[in-house]
Amino acid sequence: MTDNNTTQKIDSQPLYEEELGEKAVDYCFDKVVDRSGSGDLKHGALLPRWGRDDLLPLWVADMDFETPKFITDALKKRLEHSLFGYTVMPEEFWTSIINWIREHHQWNVRREWMSFIPGIVKGIGLVVNIFTKPDEKVIIQPPVYHPFRLVPQGNRREVVFNPLRENNGTYEMDFDNLERIADDKCRILILCNPHNPAGICWDRNTLVRLADFCKKRNILVISDEIHCDMAIFGHKHIPFASVSEAARENSITFQAPTKTFNMAGLISSYCIVPNEEIRTKFFRWLQANEMDEATLFAPIATIAAFENGEPWRRAMLAYIEDNVRFVEDYCRKNIPGIRPWRPQASFLVWLDCRSLNLTHAELLDLFIDKAHLALNDGEMFGKEEGHGFMRLNVATPRSILRQALEQLAKAVKENI
Repeated sequence: MTDNNTTQKIDSQPLYEEELGEKAVDYCFDKVVDRSGSGDLKHGALLPRWGRDDLLPLWVADMDFETPKFITDALKKRLEHSLFGYTVMPEEFWTSIINWIREHHQWNVRREWMSFIPGIVKGIGLVVNIFTKPDEKVIIQPPVYHPFRLVPQGNRREVVFNPLRENNGTYEMDFDNLERIADDKCRILILCNPHNPAGICWDRNTLVRLADFCKKRNILVISDEIHCDMAIFGHKHIPFASVSEAARENSITFQAPTKTFNMAGLISSYCIVPNEEIRTKFFRWLQANEMDEATLFAPIATIAAFENGEPWRRAMLAYIEDNVRFVEDYCRKNIPGIRPWRPQASFLVWLDCRSLNLTHAELLDLFIDKAHLALNDGEMFGKEEGHGFMRLNVATPRSILRQALEQLAKAVKENI
């Protein structure tokens, strides 16, 4: 048993090929994949977003690893039947998800609690519109994934900020501040669990406390858990709705296999809503607008991922862990002014660049025009809270990661 005051952990030893079975030898995460001609966002958005297309892109949160073969094989098999008409959702879609959640997160989810949604950011927008009025407010906890702010604001809802509190290379929730800012117009709190960009697996006590606070004040919790299957370095994800009755009865959980198995373009997301009243209101709207219907290939890919993907997932996470260690070692030896915060989940590393003593404009110039790198700048996650940070995607072959860090080290040295 783990202490409830800490994040739950599992065996923290690296996962090597001999532990993963014979299939592990087929996984090659060092392979550099040429994505040109695929229309990928990572490269295609460089010129419009950064004004130049000669940058090494380590920004958008997908991986440079090939989508695993068991998924592409399942899609190819369906493509052999060349008639792509209307289809029904296979029951295996739901059973594969339920079994996966039970086995990986020890949460028994019921089929009636679940619905397909057309993407998690879209799901947030739907919940904001269905469960709040235009004069009501949404709470977010910066620094945090920027659509949490952009979606409510774009739907003309006021966003209220409950900034996370920095604590020794990670963050904790500031409940004193939450008490001050949560007035009777606050109707939704969007929780990032695991957290993006800092990669925190929130501990059980924090989640229980948040659930109690929100239930008492009738604030609905949206728990974005898209990185839930990517806990690393011995940490374990805890689903928000699983921690207490208050959490279960006052939340909407969003999950998807798309980050874990690198198939974001297939859009296969789902929500879990245990409370019948909330579920009826949300699902009725989804059904009325046909937002609960998946595209043809989403369930096929999801079933393949959840039924065949565990060895690949474990091998991928072991590679990610080694990439994080590589970044830590490289920065310590060659770029001491940049301190990577070790994530507890995901392939995103929050780079603390504050010791470089640069303005926001100077930091962007260093990374973009001097190091020729495209990363997400920290201020997009929170103007004050993210100042001096950059978010690095390490889900890439180590040769690419090495090249990026060498370019950065050279730029920092020349900038001193």
